[in-house]
Amino acid sequence: QVQLVESGGGLVQAGGSLRLSCAASGRTFSNYAMGWFRQAPGKDREFVAAATRSLTTVYATSMKGRFTISRDNAKNTVFLQMNSLKPEDRAVYYCAATEKSYALAFQRQYDNWGQGTQVTVSS
Repeated sequence: QVQLVESGGGLVQAGGSLRLSCAASGRTFSNYAMGWFRQAPGKDREFVAAATRSLTTVYATSMKGRFTISRDNAKNTVFLQMNSLKPEDRAVYYCAATEKSYALAFQRQYDNWGQGTQVTVSS
């Protein structure tokens, strides 16, 4: 198992930016594909972005162009840079890790989850 701890959430005005971080420990970070998901109030958890072990990135269509996922294997950390935030981006954002390398937009592919970090965007 790998342990994941998210940070960087908070309150931001619409149009602003936030950078989320997810620190991993317990296993070799570079062996894992990393994903970000989010869950808005009253909604199902949805895919945001993923970064494979080979540093390929995948995005949900609605977030592409505004959000950027990156990883620093030396620091065992994955990031989510979020720009041009909208009130509808308000959600709890979760980091997840998997040793699988396919279908990374699906939650069932991930075995390890963080506790989440709250992002609130004011209008």
